[in-house]
Amino acid sequence: MRRASPALLLLAALAQPAFADTLSVAMDEVQTVTFPRQVATVNVGNPAIADITMIDDRHAFILGKSYGATNIIALNKTGEMISNTHVSVLNGQQAIVTLQRGTQRTTYNCTATRCEAAPQPGDGKESFDAASSQIATHQQAAKSAAGAGGGGGGGQ
Repeated sequence: MRRASPALLLLAALAQPAFADTLSVAMDEVQTVTFPRQVATVNVGNPAIADITMIDDRHAFILGKSYGATNIIALNKTGEMISNTHVSVLNGQQAIVTLQRGTQRTTYNCTATRCEAAPQPGDGKESFDAASSQIATHQQAAKSAAGAGGGGGGGQ
C-alpha cells in the first residue's frame, strides 16, 4: 500500500476548483451573488442579457436585462478562474396580461386595481415603441431633475 506524501496532500488541499453555479434572475431585477474567493475581473458573456456590478471583491449585483441565457466569469488578480456562473434571465412578473389584437401583442403589468403597459420583447412595434418612448422621456426628466439639484435631501 502506498502512502501519499504530505507535500502532495497539501498541494491538493490548496488547489481549489473554479466555482460553477447557475442563477435565475427576473428581467429588470437584481440579485446578489457571493463569490467563493476574491475577484479582480468579471466578464459577461452577453451583456445584452445580463450585467454585473461589483459591490466589493467578493459580492456583486447581477441585473437581468433581457430574456435569455449567458454566463459570468470571475477571475482573480493572477487570471485564475474563480467562478463561471450560468445566468438565465426569465420573466419574473407574476401579474401579466397579454392583449392580442390580430398579429399585434401588447403586454400589461397589472395590480388588483389597474393595468399599465409594460413593453416586453415580442410586443407589437407600435405599442412597444410608444411605451418605450414614454419610459425614456420619464427617465430623462428624472436625470435632469437630479442633475439640477432636485435629487432629494433636506428642504428649506
